[in-house]
Amino acid sequence: MKNFTYISIFLYLMCTACADKELKTIGDTSIVVFEDEHLHFDMAFKENPSTQNDILRLDAGRVLVKKIKVPTYEKQATVTVDMTLTSNGDPWDKSGSLFVIPKTSNLSLIDFETGKFNLDSLKVMYPMVTYYEKDRLQYQPTVELLRFMTPFGVGHFTNDERVKSRKPVYIPKWETNVSWSQNITHLLPLLEDEIYVGVFIDTWTKEGYKLTATLHFDESEIPLHEKKQSTVLPLLNTTKYASGQKLYDEFSRSDLQVEFELPKQATNVRLYYMTTGHGGHATGDEFVQKENIIRLNDTVIKSFIPWRDDCASFRRFNPTSGTWKANEFYDDVDDCEKIASSDLSRSNWCPGSDVAPIRIPLKNISTGKHTVSISIPEAQEAKEGEMNYWMVSAYIVYDHE
Repeated sequence: MKNFTYISIFLYLMCTACADKELKTIGDTSIVVFEDEHLHFDMAFKENPSTQNDILRLDAGRVLVKKIKVPTYEKQATVTVDMTLTSNGDPWDKSGSLFVIPKTSNLSLIDFETGKFNLDSLKVMYPMVTYYEKDRLQYQPTVELLRFMTPFGVGHFTNDERVKSRKPVYIPKWETNVSWSQNITHLLPLLEDEIYVGVFIDTWTKEGYKLTATLHFDESEIPLHEKKQSTVLPLLNTTKYASGQKLYDEFSRSDLQVEFELPKQATNVRLYYMTTGHGGHATGDEFVQKENIIRLNDTVIKSFIPWRDDCASFRRFNPTSGTWKANEFYDDVDDCEKIASSDLSRSNWCPGSDVAPIRIPLKNISTGKHTVSISIPEAQEAKEGEMNYWMVSAYIVYDHE
């Protein structure tokens, strides 16, 4: 009889605990941030940043920012970002970035572009790259949800008579758009309540691009699957989002260092690192392999050459890519087969590709202050007629005990 009583009490306590842990169910949610939105360059936006359809157009229209409302999940959710893009007349390959502005930052590119804060007052050559704090104002670097590279003229030029002769026999047709999808569940802590999401494309044409970007939240169906408590700590981002920024070629002169601090409850610490090299001339950082070295407290934790040699697989997205006969382009090749600019290998990207971050576990890292250092020893300085720069971003993610 005693055993029966103990079991009953145990089951009662277990049920009570379950009731206490009951989690609110929200369900799956999809949020269309931008829908068939036209992003293009127009100096009228530079003189007067404009808001249309709740979208703020900054940096002469090359940056779109929108405030959205996101559910705050109690149960674990898987987060995916999807983006579809088509040229609206811009025939070139351009760098792009879909990003979120951290809510913990009370300074952002919105303040810089609308004149609320003067970037020149920072008196630094490369503002907005790392953390900044002064007079109760705090800036944290923008966090990328998706980095992408537009292809040459996808969609707009698909049926253009001039590009028919450029189509290789090994592709059935020119594509009408390009789409990317990435799992960004680790960034869920930044995607709650009201947030600013933006997109940047380095276009210089009034035609520009049209794009659709959607966030998908897939809630766990397990009843007590509580959301993992974690923090995203932005470290750096060298992407040029604001008109007052310079393209980042400082790696040619020095390393980029940033300090961060881990609290006692931090576990499962990992560093996310994203890098692409740019410089369109023949020997530029876009086309020459360059080693990236990441150090934590002076210890190398990752050293690699970011490189994509599969760019020919994206040919169907690049109808306006320039082409040459191979024997006219390479000195040591006799073949007269045509090759396209979009076929050429590049520093971690292809025209039409997205760019995934590298995940680096920081095992046995202690609490307290640390320094991350990024080095690209052979990066080239930007010169007149020879543009070289690196788009590098990094952030820390850790769980709470």
